[in-house]
Amino acid sequence: QVNLAEFGGGLVQAGGSLRLSCAASGRTFTTVAMAWFRQKARKSRELIAAVRQSGTTFYPDSMKGRFTISRDNAKNTVYLQINALKPEDTAIYYCAAGEGTDYPTFGPYNYWGQGTQVTVSA
Repeated sequence: QVNLAEFGGGLVQAGGSLRLSCAASGRTFTTVAMAWFRQKARKSRELIAAVRQSGTTFYPDSMKGRFTISRDNAKNTVYLQINALKPEDTAIYYCAAGEGTDYPTFGPYNYWGQGTQVTVSA
């Protein structure tokens, strides 16, 4: 079992930056892959970035450039840095923990946080 809690969402202006955090507890952090997803209103959840137990990262092509995922195993925390925010980044952002066996996304992701709202104003 992995319990996840996201922090750092809020209201930001377009062009700004934000760093989201996700604290994990329960299962040993170094045994799980971690990822960030987001879900826009009336849209399906989409993968933003994933980081494997080894630190290897994956970004879908559509997410390359403004998003950076990182993990701090000593703090059981995964981060998502978002730069040059746009109004279309407005969404609920979720972190997830998984087995790291799927390629290239390091899923399947079986554990999810409650999400944190990010709203970007124009």
